[in-house]
Amino acid sequence: MNYSLSQLPERTQKPREQGFTMMMDKGLSIREVEDFLEVGAPYADIVKLGWATSYVVPNLKRKIDAYQSAGLPVYLGGTLFEAFIIRNQFEDYRRLLDNFGLEYAEVSDGSIDLNHDRKCEFIRELSKSVKVLSEVGSKDAEKIIPPYKWISQMQSELDAGAVKVIGEAREGGNVGLFRSTGEVRSGLVEEILTKIPSERIIWEAPQKAQQVWFIKLLGANVNLGNIAPNEIVSLETIRLGLRGDTFSHFLNMDEVDPMFQPEAKTGKPGTSMPRG
Repeated sequence: MNYSLSQLPERTQKPREQGFTMMMDKGLSIREVEDFLEVGAPYADIVKLGWATSYVVPNLKRKIDAYQSAGLPVYLGGTLFEAFIIRNQFEDYRRLLDNFGLEYAEVSDGSIDLNHDRKCEFIRELSKSVKVLSEVGSKDAEKIIPPYKWISQMQSELDAGAVKVIGEAREGGNVGLFRSTGEVRSGLVEEILTKIPSERIIWEAPQKAQQVWFIKLLGANVNLGNIAPNEIVSLETIRLGLRGDTFSHFLNMDEVDPMFQPEAKTGKPGTSMPRG
């Protein structure tokens, strides 16, 4: 970092299993990728080429090479996996991963009705050659999956060989883990955490309020996904308590300058910090 500050939460070091940030590329140009890498590469852990953008984006190989050269693995969105599966092209999908030298793959069923046992078979098969991220939850806002089913599916997909499971939210953060307003289905999340270890879950949380909610619940080293390129640095400051939303969350108020302590200790007016 550029200078020293005390009382910051300790961040895990890359390559990390916790505090994982998944950046979502929805069609960046090569120049935009290079600009992102200049400032964002230290704070991202993996890049998803959203849904099936990899089919249409120009210079796909150059883009993947740019990310990988910066130490960022790349994987293709789960919707692309589903597009291959529904066309009975699983072997073509496997060849695609090989051709581009991808070490991760996403297995999902958010847009298709895929028998869950069959989904686990795909996970087992792919996990022989790549690291599998499996996504749980539907992209259909009208399809509400009960908590016990989220838990059951997450556990069976981990057992099948997925290295992490992803909680579905889409790029807008308004389905799956969230209500249509973007509000977190907090009861669902808390129930999932009674059975599935937090470090094995990537929570898709594209909206700032959602990121703040998860960091306050699970700490600076919660795994978060579907983060926009221009929000990667912002998210890191939220993780560290260096933005108004989490400014006092990690502070030990007994150790701060006494002029800021009366409000915390007695409820008397103190100096309030600006937010934003």
